[in-house]
Amino acid sequence: MSKWFRNISFAFASIALLAAAAIAQDSEKQVVVHPDGSYTVIEYPVNKEVVVNLLPTAGISGSTATARVVRRMDGTKVYFDVKGAPSTYGTVYAYAIDESGTPTLLGPMNFSNGVGTGEFMTPMKQFMLVLSPQEGMVSYDPSLQYVYRSEAPKGYAIVPRRVTSEKKAVARASRVDSAYDVPMLDVPKFQGKTTEVRVKFGGELAGLDGKAYLKPEGGKTTIKMRFGDMKKVPQDKRFVLWASGGDGTFTKIGQVVNSGPRDEAEIRGETAMSDFGLLLTMEDNDVDRPTSKVYSSFTLAPAQ
Repeated sequence: MSKWFRNISFAFASIALLAAAAIAQDSEKQVVVHPDGSYTVIEYPVNKEVVVNLLPTAGISGSTATARVVRRMDGTKVYFDVKGAPSTYGTVYAYAIDESGTPTLLGPMNFSNGVGTGEFMTPMKQFMLVLSPQEGMVSYDPSLQYVYRSEAPKGYAIVPRRVTSEKKAVARASRVDSAYDVPMLDVPKFQGKTTEVRVKFGGELAGLDGKAYLKPEGGKTTIKMRFGDMKKVPQDKRFVLWASGGDGTFTKIGQVVNSGPRDEAEIRGETAMSDFGLLLTMEDNDVDRPTSKVYSSFTLAPAQ
C-alpha cells in the first residue's frame, strides 16, 4: 500500500510540475507587435479598465496622453485625456481601428490651450486608437497624418491583422442596398437642447416602444436610447441602432442583446454627422451593416 501511495503521489507531483512549467512558459510569452509599433489592436476584457498610452507623432514633444477603456456587456466606453498638445490644436477626431484596418469615427475632440478630453461609446471590442486632424478617414495607414496613436498595453496579445483584399479598407459607414426608408431628423434645429424621438415596432414586436434623446453640441450629437419591456424581444437577439446619412450610408451607434433577466436596456453613443435619421434593426449576429427584415425608423415625439 505504501509503495502504491508513493507512486500515485509521484504521478500527481509530476502533473503539477508540468502544469507549473506550462504556466511559467505562458507567462513568459512576449506581446507580439509590429516592429514599428504601428499596429496595436487588442481585445479589451469585459468589466476591466485598461489604460492605454497614446504616443504622439513626430514633432510633438512634452505631451502626455492616455485613454481609459472600459468594456461592458452593452458596449465599450473610451475616455481620452491629452495634455501638452500644440496650442494650435482646435478639433481632432478620435477613431477606433479594427483588425482589418477599418476606422470607426468615435467623434470629435475639442482642444483648448493644449488640453483635450473626450468620452465616446462604441460597440467594438477589438481595436486600436488614433487621433487625427482628418475628419473623413476611410482607412488606416501609418504613413497618413495622425497626431496620437495607441501603444500596446503590457500583457495583452495583439489581435492578428485581418487582410480582406489588396485594396484599402472602406469606412464603416457603408451603403446598404435595401428598402429601408429612414427620414432625416433635421438634427441642426435641435442645437443646444435635448430632443426626444420615438420608435415603434409592429408585427411580432408590436407593443415594444423605444425612446431616444438627441443632443447636438460642439460638432457632435450624443444619442441615448432606452428600451422598456425587453422580455418581448426573442432571446439572444440584438437590437442595433444605426445613424443613416442622406447619401444612403449607415453608421453603427450601438447595440443591446436580450440576455433574459433584464426588462430594460440602454444604448449610448454619438456621431459627428451634421444630420441623420435613426434606424433600429433586430439582428441575429454582430453585423457592421443593417441586414434584418425586422426594423423601424424613428420619428419626432409629438409636441406637448
